[in-house]
Amino acid sequence: MVAFDSLVMELCLHEAWKYQGLTYPNPAVGAAVVKNGKILSIAAHQKAGSPHAEVLAARDAYYALTQDENIFSIEGSLHLHNYLQKHAGSLFCDAELYVTLEPCYHYGKTPPCTFLIKDLGFKRVVISVMDPNPKATGGAAYLKSKGVEVVVGIKEKEGRDLLEPFILWSKKRFIFFKLAQTFNGNITDGLISNIKAREYVHALRDKIDLLVIGGNTVRIDKPILDSRLVGGKAPDILIYSKKQKFNKKIPLFDVPERKVYIESDLERVNDYKFIMIEGGEGMLKATRRLADWYLFFVAPRLSDLSSYKINKKLTFLHQRTIDGDLMIWSRNG
Repeated sequence: MVAFDSLVMELCLHEAWKYQGLTYPNPAVGAAVVKNGKILSIAAHQKAGSPHAEVLAARDAYYALTQDENIFSIEGSLHLHNYLQKHAGSLFCDAELYVTLEPCYHYGKTPPCTFLIKDLGFKRVVISVMDPNPKATGGAAYLKSKGVEVVVGIKEKEGRDLLEPFILWSKKRFIFFKLAQTFNGNITDGLISNIKAREYVHALRDKIDLLVIGGNTVRIDKPILDSRLVGGKAPDILIYSKKQKFNKKIPLFDVPERKVYIESDLERVNDYKFIMIEGGEGMLKATRRLADWYLFFVAPRLSDLSSYKINKKLTFLHQRTIDGDLMIWSRNG
């Protein structure tokens, strides 16, 4: 049972990593439904205000058991909760729910997942880590009080790694450095990442509060630094530069409802919660003690060897391919 629990939880974690950063200010969470030893569904929370991972996993499992396509027309968490409670009957009374984070026990933008889990009759709930948010915790204790078997601590280290950005931006701030490179480490080879990887970066820009960029990059590349590929908002910009003179006619300075700071230090990051840094060697060196994580996009091609040498020990946390490119989340140090 422990081996099977670990396998299913690993699948939940992998699914959740696909949305790391995109659920801000919520944590990334994955979930799965198992019945009679068969995995019926695996799902993840996708954005704040949308259904939680447990609800999406229950929805997909319900469809797998009933083929009721009407459930996919239900919009909003509350309506989805109500539909499942009305139509699922006893489908889940012998089923198990796996989730990377303790199911919530409070009303926020969505109803408590614990109430739905109890109402659907899940016999067993397997949790990777308990919720560190005192406003949301209590779900495991509630489910136990209702006779549900609750197991905690499956893939706990991996669960905590997944949760780390949420913990950091909830307490103070979370800063990550995004870097695109060819397979042999060249970061100056023009447009490196493919369109799917660039869309993911734009989706992250839509969620962050602040994007930090070096002055030379702005002067040479004249970037827009928005999230147009996903139709999202443009983040505030901090241009880190000792020289204050810039061409204010480039598109970066002409994006509505966005603040652009030009400053010779990085103190501005203290005013924000979720921050991305983009740049090359200069920014890597300037922010080497500031970045919590690094996000690498590695394109599967070779180019001229880069002369940049960064002596930095990293801890790789998760990696996956995105339409052929390798995407790696890693911790600083």
